[in-house]
Amino acid sequence: MKVVLDAGHGYSTPGKRSPDGMKEYEFNRETAAFIKHYLEKSKGITVYYAHEDERDVPLGERTRKSHALGADLYLSIHANAAGSGKWHEANGIETYVHTSKPKESLSLAEKVQHDLVKATQLKNRGVKTANFQVLRETKCPALLIECGFMTNQQEASLLKTEAFRKTCGESIAKSVLAHYKLKNEGSSTILYKVQIGAFTDKKKAETLVKKLAKDGYDAFITKQT
Repeated sequence: MKVVLDAGHGYSTPGKRSPDGMKEYEFNRETAAFIKHYLEKSKGITVYYAHEDERDVPLGERTRKSHALGADLYLSIHANAAGSGKWHEANGIETYVHTSKPKESLSLAEKVQHDLVKATQLKNRGVKTANFQVLRETKCPALLIECGFMTNQQEASLLKTEAFRKTCGESIAKSVLAHYKLKNEGSSTILYKVQIGAFTDKKKAETLVKKLAKDGYDAFITKQT
């Protein structure tokens, strides 16, 4: 199986950044790298990139590369945005398929969306349709995945962390493997999550996260109700 990963945009794409300066591509590329690393533990998958670090590859070139490779799946990775470039209340995860709702794409999108919301504990904004070029012009099943809002102050703090990027990448990869019934051949790794605080006061949670970051830990806040 050939999978093409598309880290949306590029380092120098105008406007694609959080209000405090994180470039969207930084999140997209590292999350794509985690997806690639996890998928390639399966002997049944070869992964290719449609993006490049040196330039923002035009969308038509990305989809043509997918065609030339004979890709079986195209995944475009993004961080979302709302408003006019300032902090905004919009939040959560959403996954897009083309407006024609291809059966295979829709089925996989529902799996990816469900699992990613569960892994991140962010709001479920659902599976949506759009006429995005990378969904319209790919010949194989294609998804565009928005992994949280870089214009939401709380989610932007998550998007900056390696821990959150790894969580997103591994969740997406696991969903793909499960959907296509492909085995992960790598040795299983057990992760033990450590929680050192839970607060009803958001400011106290933010203070603890800042202290942990200063001490070198990848800490982030999740909201549970």
